[in-house]
Amino acid sequence: MPDSALNPAPVVRAALALELGDVRAQGPDTLAQADAGALGERIARDLAGFVPAAAGLDLITVGAHYDPVELLRPGWPLHDELDQLAARAPGEAGGRVIAFGAHEGRLPGALSPAPEHAGGPLRLVPLVLRGDAGTTAAVADAFERELMETGMAGAETALHAQEVFGLAIEHARYLTAHDLLAMTALQYEHAGIAPLWPVLEVALLSPADEASLDAAPEPLVHYTGGEARIALFSPAAWRARYAAGEDDEARLQRGWMHFEARQRQFDAVLRAHGVPVRFDHCPDDADPRSVVG
Repeated sequence: MPDSALNPAPVVRAALALELGDVRAQGPDTLAQADAGALGERIARDLAGFVPAAAGLDLITVGAHYDPVELLRPGWPLHDELDQLAARAPGEAGGRVIAFGAHEGRLPGALSPAPEHAGGPLRLVPLVLRGDAGTTAAVADAFERELMETGMAGAETALHAQEVFGLAIEHARYLTAHDLLAMTALQYEHAGIAPLWPVLEVALLSPADEASLDAAPEPLVHYTGGEARIALFSPAAWRARYAAGEDDEARLQRGWMHFEARQRQFDAVLRAHGVPVRFDHCPDDADPRSVVG
């Protein structure tokens, strides 16, 4: 990927996306080494079929599947963990398939999927490709142009993933990290969370930068210093900022309850993506922007 914020190191971050037809069909979320290696070999063949130069890069993956929020976090911790673990693997770099599997039910490092995010309709197997800078850049550019449109997994790969994970897979396709971001942004728009996305996007792509959501009737959110600060209003302060002139008590009560629910929703989304959240109390006579700023 050409974006330096997305790829500060010469690697390609991607995923095998498994769209499930029946989320009730759930087998193991981690694979033993042999199954992880077999899946990795199939993935490597698929990727080389899309862009032949990919065969000259190391493919690093893990025998596990995750919710999108576990991949889309500041610093790309799952991809980074794969990359760091692969740096210790023996052998000469260039065209290797390095697949991490479970030993006695445990994956190495910090690769274990979070049980609280299990059971969703889209599961992701993270992938890292790395090698010399020129080949990596060329493969990254080609993937960004083509993978979203042409990146369906091979039938052998999809069937193998379905068998070893015990999932009811409807579609299996490859996505770059940019593709996954775009897909998530669209999903959040459909779920009514679009106003929060610009703040979350900065936290994911440029965690050292700042971003704010300051648009009534939404909660006031300011991302700064690596954390999201949400203004915590008293009922009176909320009324002064969001419902000035309203005198219908029933509407005020409904508005206040909706606002509190919206704050909890934003808090849950940010934390799921690994963004720390802090609630800052705003006194009735204070400028809330200065409190969270």
